[in-house]
Amino acid sequence: MDRNDLVKLFQKLAAEIEPNDYSHVTENDGITNLGIDSLGLAELVGAMERELEIQIPEEQLSGVRTIRQLLDLMEKQLEVKSAHLS
Repeated sequence: MDRNDLVKLFQKLAAEIEPNDYSHVTENDGITNLGIDSLGLAELVGAMERELEIQIPEEQLSGVRTIRQLLDLMEKQLEVKSAHLS
């Protein structure tokens, strides 16, 4: 899954959790600026983890403010998953 696919997954799942149009969002957008609060973010992260079959340690999420930061964490966990499958 490439970075563009991750952005699209974020947009899709965010819209399921907080009904809005997220098709315009970019990696530079702040998550709270999109109307997603901490509970919504927790739901969104959980949905992304299930979809991608990864687990992000809770302590790594504490500083996440932008979509870019969240996707960076997702990519790191996908790399770890891929390395374990090889």
